[in-house]
Amino acid sequence: MTLAVHHFPLDHAAPAAVPPVALLHGFASSSEDDFLATGWVAALHAAGRSVVAIDLPGHGESPAISAPSAATTGAVLDALSTALSAAAGAGTIDVLGYSLGGRLAWDLPARTPQIRRLVLGGVSPSEPFAAVDAAELAAALGGETPANPLVGMMAGMISAPGRDTASLARLIPGLATEPFTPAAAAPRIPTLLVTGGDDPMTAGSDALLAELAAGSFTTVPGDHRGALDSPEFRSAAVEFLAS
Repeated sequence: MTLAVHHFPLDHAAPAAVPPVALLHGFASSSEDDFLATGWVAALHAAGRSVVAIDLPGHGESPAISAPSAATTGAVLDALSTALSAAAGAGTIDVLGYSLGGRLAWDLPARTPQIRRLVLGGVSPSEPFAAVDAAELAAALGGETPANPLVGMMAGMISAPGRDTASLARLIPGLATEPFTPAAAAPRIPTLLVTGGDDPMTAGSDALLAELAAGSFTTVPGDHRGALDSPEFRSAAVEFLAS
Protein backbone atom coordinates (compact mmCIF):
# COMPACT_ATOMS: atom_id res chain seq x y z
CA MET A 1 0.00 0.00 0.00
CA THR A 2 1.38 3.40 -1.01
CA LEU A 3 0.49 6.06 1.53
CA ALA A 4 -0.16 9.75 0.88
CA VAL A 5 2.90 11.78 1.86
CA HIS A 6 2.67 15.58 2.07
CA HIS A 7 5.98 17.40 1.62
CA PHE A 8 6.68 20.78 3.19
CA PRO A 9 10.27 21.77 2.37
CA LEU A 10 11.91 24.88 3.74
CA ASP A 11 12.14 27.89 1.44
CA HIS A 12 15.89 27.63 1.88
CA ALA A 13 18.26 24.70 2.01
CA ALA A 14 18.63 23.13 5.45
CA PRO A 15 22.09 22.02 6.60
CA ALA A 16 22.83 18.50 5.46
CA ALA A 17 23.05 17.29 9.06
CA VAL A 18 19.50 18.42 9.89
CA PRO A 19 17.01 15.68 8.97
CA PRO A 20 13.36 16.26 8.04
CA VAL A 21 10.60 15.62 10.57
CA ALA A 22 7.86 13.12 9.69
CA LEU A 23 4.44 13.65 11.30
CA LEU A 24 2.05 10.75 11.99
CA HIS A 25 -1.49 11.65 13.02
CA GLY A 26 -4.04 9.96 15.24
CA PHE A 27 -6.91 7.55 14.61
CA ALA A 28 -9.92 8.85 12.65
CA SER A 29 -8.00 12.02 11.86
CA SER A 30 -5.54 13.08 9.15
CA SER A 31 -2.35 15.02 8.59
CA GLU A 32 -4.49 18.02 7.70
CA ASP A 33 -6.59 17.89 10.88
CA ASP A 34 -3.82 17.12 13.37
CA PHE A 35 -0.85 19.01 11.98
CA LEU A 36 -1.33 21.07 8.83
CA ALA A 37 -4.25 23.21 10.01
CA THR A 38 -2.94 23.61 13.56
CA GLY A 39 0.40 25.35 13.12
CA TRP A 40 2.77 22.41 13.55
CA VAL A 41 4.39 22.79 10.14
CA ALA A 42 4.96 26.51 10.68
CA ALA A 43 6.51 25.83 14.10
CA LEU A 44 8.89 23.23 12.69
CA HIS A 45 9.79 25.47 9.74
CA ALA A 46 10.59 28.27 12.18
CA ALA A 47 12.96 25.84 13.89
CA GLY A 48 14.70 25.17 10.57
CA ARG A 49 13.15 21.76 9.91
CA SER A 50 11.60 20.51 6.69
CA VAL A 51 8.47 18.41 7.19
CA VAL A 52 6.71 15.41 5.70
CA ALA A 53 3.26 14.43 6.93
CA ILE A 54 1.96 10.93 6.24
CA ASP A 55 -1.70 9.90 6.13
CA LEU A 56 -2.31 6.50 7.71
CA PRO A 57 -4.16 3.83 5.66
CA GLY A 58 -7.85 4.65 5.32
CA HIS A 59 -7.22 8.21 6.51
CA GLY A 60 -6.85 11.52 4.73
CA GLU A 61 -5.65 11.07 1.17
CA SER A 62 -4.24 7.56 1.65
CA PRO A 63 -5.95 4.58 -0.01
CA ALA A 64 -8.96 2.89 1.54
CA ILE A 65 -8.49 -0.37 3.42
CA SER A 66 -10.27 -2.92 1.26
CA ALA A 67 -9.15 -6.17 2.93
CA PRO A 68 -8.55 -7.26 6.54
CA SER A 69 -4.97 -8.24 5.67
CA ALA A 70 -4.17 -4.58 4.99
CA ALA A 71 -5.53 -3.52 8.40
CA THR A 72 -3.13 -5.38 10.69
CA THR A 73 -0.48 -3.57 12.69
CA GLY A 74 2.23 -5.29 10.68
CA ALA A 75 0.75 -4.20 7.35
CA VAL A 76 0.41 -0.60 8.51
CA LEU A 77 3.97 -0.60 9.85
CA ASP A 78 5.24 -1.98 6.54
CA ALA A 79 3.52 0.84 4.64
CA LEU A 80 4.86 3.47 7.04
CA SER A 81 8.39 2.07 6.89
CA THR A 82 8.36 2.29 3.10
CA ALA A 83 7.09 5.88 3.18
CA LEU A 84 9.63 6.95 5.80
CA SER A 85 12.55 5.35 3.97
CA ALA A 86 11.56 7.16 0.78
CA ALA A 87 11.24 10.46 2.66
CA ALA A 88 14.63 10.02 4.34
CA GLY A 89 16.43 9.09 1.14
CA ALA A 90 20.03 8.33 1.95
CA GLY A 91 19.89 10.24 5.22
CA THR A 92 18.09 10.11 8.55
CA ILE A 93 14.68 11.31 9.66
CA ASP A 94 12.99 12.28 12.92
CA VAL A 95 9.43 11.13 13.66
CA LEU A 96 6.70 12.80 15.69
CA GLY A 97 3.61 10.65 16.20
CA TYR A 98 0.44 11.40 18.10
CA SER A 99 -2.09 8.96 19.59
CA LEU A 100 -2.31 6.07 17.08
CA GLY A 101 0.56 7.69 15.17
CA GLY A 102 2.64 7.56 18.34
CA ARG A 103 1.68 3.98 19.10
CA LEU A 104 2.78 2.93 15.60
CA ALA A 105 5.92 5.08 15.69
CA TRP A 106 7.05 3.20 18.82
CA ASP A 107 7.64 0.11 16.66
CA LEU A 108 9.17 1.86 13.65
CA PRO A 109 12.86 2.22 14.66
CA ALA A 110 13.16 -1.56 14.79
CA ARG A 111 12.07 -1.62 11.14
CA THR A 112 13.54 1.62 9.86
CA PRO A 113 17.08 2.27 11.15
CA GLN A 114 17.13 5.71 9.50
CA ILE A 115 14.99 7.14 12.31
CA ARG A 116 17.18 9.36 14.50
CA ARG A 117 14.80 10.63 17.22
CA LEU A 118 11.19 10.08 18.27
CA VAL A 119 8.56 12.31 19.84
CA LEU A 120 5.52 10.27 20.91
CA GLY A 121 2.46 12.08 22.22
CA GLY A 122 -0.89 10.86 23.52
CA VAL A 123 0.14 7.18 23.60
CA SER A 124 -1.85 4.74 25.73
CA PRO A 125 0.32 2.09 27.44
CA SER A 126 -2.25 -0.58 26.55
CA GLU A 127 -4.12 -1.57 23.39
CA PRO A 128 -7.43 0.37 23.27
CA PHE A 129 -8.78 -1.40 20.19
CA ALA A 130 -8.67 -4.80 21.88
CA ALA A 131 -11.69 -3.74 23.98
CA VAL A 132 -13.83 -3.00 20.91
CA ASP A 133 -16.04 -5.91 19.80
CA ALA A 134 -16.35 -5.84 16.00
CA ALA A 135 -19.93 -7.12 15.99
CA GLU A 136 -21.00 -4.57 18.59
CA LEU A 137 -19.28 -1.84 16.58
CA ALA A 138 -21.12 -2.88 13.42
CA ALA A 139 -24.43 -2.81 15.32
CA ALA A 140 -23.62 0.63 16.69
CA LEU A 141 -22.89 1.89 13.20
CA GLY A 142 -26.31 0.54 12.24
CA GLY A 143 -27.98 2.64 14.89
CA GLU A 144 -28.08 0.36 17.95
CA THR A 145 -26.97 1.68 21.33
CA PRO A 146 -23.90 -0.32 22.44
CA ALA A 147 -23.47 -1.57 25.99
CA ASN A 148 -19.80 -0.63 25.90
CA PRO A 149 -19.31 3.17 25.95
CA LEU A 150 -15.95 2.79 24.20
CA VAL A 151 -17.72 1.14 21.25
CA GLY A 152 -20.15 4.04 21.08
CA MET A 153 -17.28 6.53 21.13
CA MET A 154 -15.46 4.67 18.34
CA ALA A 155 -18.63 4.45 16.25
CA GLY A 156 -19.09 8.19 16.58
CA MET A 157 -15.48 8.89 15.63
CA ILE A 158 -15.41 6.75 12.51
CA SER A 159 -18.81 7.85 11.21
CA ALA A 160 -18.08 11.57 11.47
CA PRO A 161 -18.33 13.58 8.23
CA GLY A 162 -15.36 13.09 5.94
CA ARG A 163 -14.26 9.81 7.49
CA ASP A 164 -13.85 6.54 5.56
CA THR A 165 -16.08 4.60 7.92
CA ALA A 166 -15.64 1.23 6.23
CA SER A 167 -11.84 1.46 6.30
CA LEU A 168 -11.73 2.56 9.91
CA ALA A 169 -14.13 -0.21 10.94
CA ARG A 170 -11.68 -2.71 9.40
CA LEU A 171 -8.68 -1.06 11.01
CA ILE A 172 -9.95 -1.37 14.60
CA PRO A 173 -10.08 -5.20 14.72
CA GLY A 174 -7.03 -5.40 12.45
CA LEU A 175 -4.86 -3.50 14.90
CA ALA A 176 -6.33 -5.49 17.78
CA THR A 177 -5.09 -8.77 16.25
CA GLU A 178 -1.52 -7.54 16.82
CA PRO A 179 -1.90 -5.45 19.98
CA PHE A 180 0.51 -2.87 21.25
CA THR A 181 3.16 -4.65 23.32
CA PRO A 182 5.70 -1.95 24.29
CA ALA A 183 8.42 -4.32 25.52
CA ALA A 184 8.53 -6.23 22.24
CA ALA A 185 10.02 -3.45 20.11
CA ALA A 186 10.94 -0.64 22.49
CA PRO A 187 12.90 2.10 20.72
CA ARG A 188 16.62 2.18 21.39
CA ILE A 189 16.99 5.75 20.12
CA PRO A 190 16.35 9.02 21.99
CA THR A 191 12.60 9.25 22.60
CA LEU A 192 10.42 11.92 24.21
CA LEU A 193 7.03 10.88 25.62
CA VAL A 194 4.45 13.67 25.91
CA THR A 195 1.07 13.41 27.62
CA GLY A 196 -1.72 15.84 28.39
CA GLY A 197 -2.30 16.56 32.05
CA ASP A 198 -6.05 16.11 31.56
CA ASP A 199 -5.94 13.19 29.14
CA PRO A 200 -7.49 10.02 30.62
CA MET A 201 -6.60 8.05 27.49
CA THR A 202 -2.91 8.14 28.42
CA ALA A 203 -3.23 7.23 32.10
CA GLY A 204 -0.15 5.28 33.15
CA SER A 205 1.85 6.23 30.06
CA ASP A 206 4.79 7.25 32.25
CA ALA A 207 5.35 3.50 32.73
CA LEU A 208 6.50 3.36 29.09
CA LEU A 209 9.60 5.28 30.14
CA ALA A 210 11.01 2.16 31.79
CA GLU A 211 11.05 0.38 28.41
CA LEU A 212 13.15 3.03 26.70
CA ALA A 213 16.92 2.97 26.41
CA ALA A 214 17.14 6.78 26.12
CA GLY A 215 13.75 8.13 27.10
CA SER A 216 12.34 11.26 28.70
CA PHE A 217 8.82 12.18 29.74
CA THR A 218 6.92 15.45 30.01
CA THR A 219 3.36 16.53 30.73
CA VAL A 220 1.71 19.45 28.93
CA PRO A 221 -1.63 21.16 29.49
CA GLY A 222 -4.76 19.77 27.86
CA ASP A 223 -6.89 16.71 27.26
CA HIS A 224 -6.28 14.28 24.40
CA ARG A 225 -6.92 16.90 21.71
CA GLY A 226 -5.81 19.95 23.66
CA ALA A 227 -2.39 18.51 24.44
CA LEU A 228 -1.59 18.13 20.75
CA ASP A 229 -2.52 21.76 20.08
CA SER A 230 -0.71 23.20 23.10
CA PRO A 231 2.25 25.53 22.57
CA GLU A 232 4.01 23.66 25.36
CA PHE A 233 3.98 20.45 23.30
CA ARG A 234 5.41 22.22 20.28
CA SER A 235 8.14 23.86 22.31
CA ALA A 236 9.10 20.58 23.97
CA ALA A 237 9.16 18.74 20.64
CA VAL A 238 11.22 21.38 18.86
CA GLU A 239 13.73 21.56 21.72
CA PHE A 240 14.07 17.78 21.96
CA LEU A 241 14.51 17.27 18.21
CA ALA A 242 17.18 19.96 18.13
CA SER A 243 19.21 18.55 21.02
